[in-house]
Amino acid sequence: MIIALFLPCFENRTSVIANTLKAHLALLGANLIYGFNYIIAKGIMPHKINASAFVFIRLFCGTILFWIVKSAIKEKVAKKDMLRLVLCGLLGAAANQLLFFNGLSLTSPIDASIIMTSTPILVLAFSALILDERLTYFKLLGTMLAGVGAIVLIVHGNRSAGTSSLLGNMLVFLNATAYALYLITVKPLMKKYNPLTLISWVFLYGFIFMLPFGLPEIITTSFKDFTINTILAIGFVVVFTTFFAYLFNIYALKYVSPSVNSSYIYLQPVVNFVIVSVYAALITNSVYSQDIDIVKIMSCILVITGVYLVGKTGRQKSLL
Repeated sequence: MIIALFLPCFENRTSVIANTLKAHLALLGANLIYGFNYIIAKGIMPHKINASAFVFIRLFCGTILFWIVKSAIKEKVAKKDMLRLVLCGLLGAAANQLLFFNGLSLTSPIDASIIMTSTPILVLAFSALILDERLTYFKLLGTMLAGVGAIVLIVHGNRSAGTSSLLGNMLVFLNATAYALYLITVKPLMKKYNPLTLISWVFLYGFIFMLPFGLPEIITTSFKDFTINTILAIGFVVVFTTFFAYLFNIYALKYVSPSVNSSYIYLQPVVNFVIVSVYAALITNSVYSQDIDIVKIMSCILVITGVYLVGKTGRQKSLL
């Protein structure tokens, strides 16, 4: 079934409209998974497993799963493209996951999901710098608004009464930066190779880069203390957040731009707000009961308004 999803990548019989629709559905599925991931992963870190050890399991299992599926696709990567794939592995797997999970283990799921919505703004900024993409007044204003929202939220992490933290918020923001650079770096390769080929190499290189950080932590992990809930949470992250979500994202990049791909990230705080609110309402004295406040809501509004302006179409005067 998974392989069938990728047949359009090397069989050109599927129409452009159908491929684009599949890409949007894939992005919808991936970001719904990410929305649930915040509270599921946070629920077992760090008291059951250290963040870097968790990333070790993610990349180890993900690499094996992707290469098993890739075995059905006989495709070689040109030597000249390997260096770019190494960079993709560093940004899109190792740095991305290490920064995100270590940040999430320190801060609120709400904060992390809102800060991650800065990714499209970062994609825009890097696109203007690296790809020489046209910058308009709306895009500049939107970038400024979203930037203010993200900065306020990051700084607020030190003053919030909930589970927020300044260090955790900064790590999540650095993760968003790494992921934005990854989207831009991997895009040219999407025109040349099957998504499964790319993601397999990205995870392999990412696993290698992660080893100095994850290996010492996985060795000292107390697996005997794992409960059924711990195993189920790890299983969700490995199967859904890692395997399916990455497949869906890399598949979508074949047919839509990095900016469209990253724009779906705005589903994540919405899903997360709902999950945290329900959790806090059902669980007495929940640690998340104070994670939603007016500053976080206003920060979220600023970031989303900024992204709306960035994505605004029509005849706009270019600044550059």
